[in-house]
Amino acid sequence: MKTDLTDKVALVAGGTRGASRAIAVELGRNGATVYVTGRSSGGQRSEVNRTETIEETAELVRQAGGTSIALRVDHLAPEQVRGLAERIDRDHGGLDILVDGVWGGDHHMAWGKPVWEHSLEASLRMLHLGIDAHLITAHHLLPLVIRKPGGLVVEMTDGTAEYNAQYRKGTTLAFYLAKATAHYLAIGEAAETEVHGCTAVAMTPGWLRSEAMLEIFGVSEENWRDATAKEPDFAISESPAFVGRTVAALAGDPEKARFSGQTLSSGQLAKVYGITDVDGSRPDAWRYIAEVAGTDRAGDTTGYR
Repeated sequence: MKTDLTDKVALVAGGTRGASRAIAVELGRNGATVYVTGRSSGGQRSEVNRTETIEETAELVRQAGGTSIALRVDHLAPEQVRGLAERIDRDHGGLDILVDGVWGGDHHMAWGKPVWEHSLEASLRMLHLGIDAHLITAHHLLPLVIRKPGGLVVEMTDGTAEYNAQYRKGTTLAFYLAKATAHYLAIGEAAETEVHGCTAVAMTPGWLRSEAMLEIFGVSEENWRDATAKEPDFAISESPAFVGRTVAALAGDPEKARFSGQTLSSGQLAKVYGITDVDGSRPDAWRYIAEVAGTDRAGDTTGYR
């Protein structure tokens, strides 16, 4: 379907890398003005300590033909998020699309450690990043979204509601809580904004070929299939552009309210909107995990930030 987001204003929080970066690019490609926020800006890196920056994301949006503004914001700092909301309010008087991809907690996780063995400081940090930052963002930005007819809120997560209905063995409790909370954020935000005609969903990519994931496998987007020699299941992976395209299509769907309160996946929406990945494929990692590999498969397959 043709997506036209001309005159729409979007904020991609945590848009430094991965799925959130690609979503920002695709929203801009389809006509939206995109604000990109994050903690990695210029010479100042976040605790994730990677090279990607919000300025690079904004430039990719511009290269795709869109308009983008990069603003360094720590979404755990309420005064900074309040200032962001005031800036968007002054510039545009409202917000059509809010995508919350704030995370950056993977490196805090000791895989497979029970809560009593896991670092308490690291566990709490994951909860702050995955829950507190999202609630702070919703508090300050939703007043702008409910002003616009047909507003959309997207809470990025890892895993479908069905997959996360059981504990994700091999991860750790704080990680599981941080990711599963997105499902309930979407349910609550959908209920609270329904009277204003807004749609709120949670959204998960599949096995994402993020910058970090490609590095782990020692490949690039151009030769990623080489990694299947070591990990055959990597064949079900997807480029970040795939989830970006599906979120852009959702944002442009006049009937998107039918999804409000649900957790959606890139593979699921690709079928609805007739979208393919950059190589023409239509991967559906979560269906594969559930139906082929079994629901006991555990681990962070997305690395969306």
